[in-house]
Amino acid sequence: MSTTHDPAAPRLHLAAFLNAGPQGTAGWRHPDAGDGFLTAAHYTHIARVLEDAGFDLAFVPDSLAVPRSLGGSYAPAVTWGTGTPRLDPVPVITLMAAATRHLGVAATVSTGYQEPFHVARGMATLDHLLDGRAGWNVVTSFQDAEAQNFGQDRLLERQARYARAEEFLEVTARLWDSWGDEAIVGDKESGVFGRPEAVEALDHRGEHFAVRGPLSVPRPPQGYPVIIQAGASPAGRDFAARWADVVFCSHESLESAVAFYADVKARAAARGRDPDQLKILPAATTVVGTDLRDALAKHEAFTELVHPEAGLSRLAYHVDVDLTRYDLDGPLPALDEVGVEGHYREVVEFAAREKLSVREIGRWYGARTEGNMIGSASDIADTMELWLDSGAADGFMIQASHVPTAFDEFAAHVVPELRRRGLVRTDYAGATLRENLGLARPERGEWRNRAASTATAPAGERP
Repeated sequence: MSTTHDPAAPRLHLAAFLNAGPQGTAGWRHPDAGDGFLTAAHYTHIARVLEDAGFDLAFVPDSLAVPRSLGGSYAPAVTWGTGTPRLDPVPVITLMAAATRHLGVAATVSTGYQEPFHVARGMATLDHLLDGRAGWNVVTSFQDAEAQNFGQDRLLERQARYARAEEFLEVTARLWDSWGDEAIVGDKESGVFGRPEAVEALDHRGEHFAVRGPLSVPRPPQGYPVIIQAGASPAGRDFAARWADVVFCSHESLESAVAFYADVKARAAARGRDPDQLKILPAATTVVGTDLRDALAKHEAFTELVHPEAGLSRLAYHVDVDLTRYDLDGPLPALDEVGVEGHYREVVEFAAREKLSVREIGRWYGARTEGNMIGSASDIADTMELWLDSGAADGFMIQASHVPTAFDEFAAHVVPELRRRGLVRTDYAGATLRENLGLARPERGEWRNRAASTATAPAGERP
């Protein structure tokens, strides 16, 4: 086990995943769960807890629809709190950043239902106002219900969504780069505010977007806000290898995590990127007890809160497949096209190993704990260190079974053990989120290195 390490450069990065709404299918039912997800105090409390614990980042996901994946109705989602309600994440992360000084914050924004100019302007503004602490989780959306809120009957197929996202990222990065870092002079005596020669138009005309530019906001403090991505399909991995600074993933075993880590890092290297400049953070739902027996009892009590239909609703939401079409007491059939491929692969892996029916999968899925992070603080630290040393992770995306208490418990018990081992910072050394993650600031024009790459992906999997 590790003994000493520079606390200013942590080996293990910590991010927090929290809904701007109820936490999961049963988290809101937990006796210790708060019910203030519609209040500012709820999010500012969590932000301060995370910053005191040395977290790099708080990340808020999003969805642009009330799910209709189970039985074609939104009733199960509303009944069980599956994927709904969801507050707009950008005001939420702005609140969290205002309550802290160092914590990075990131919000999900879909490339499917926005325009590059809107996102570039909003994220640049946020990065300036937060002194370089902003991040953007890039998604292509995964539910037909989202498309139906924006004038479409169905989502575009996966490859088309990623083609649009590729052009979206290129245009957005070019907009951020349309101002040079030296563009603003602000010389009151001469009356010269800026250097027009340091600002350039895009005049972009592509398959999906036509953007003249330049952006109306100067280049962000971080160059580009930190880009987060969670695609697990070959197209998603390839996209992450080009654009992502942080990859959020989920695995049912250490072996699958190691394989994913090696593959995505290799894809980044094949495109001329330094693999260390892409941080991979698997999900970890921690259940902390005084010992393993106590933690298992806590988890069993949590599992008892999960109604089977609520678990099925959550699974149907993530895979975007109506599971009521199948025999719920039979095995999960092979599904050709799913919403979140990473979650589907986890389910297939676990269900095959445990020989579960669809109904049993729902019960498990409603209370699943990624990474098997159940035990005492020392047990959880052991598992995290094993994943780190095995080449499975650069850190973890901590998911709370219930909020805010599970974050409070992780900060109070697990973080001190991680700090004792020299794995997690005791203070923030960097001024920006990029610096605290150990990521270089992109030079102006960096988009060319990512968007124009023609390298071949590993194993011939380039989509």
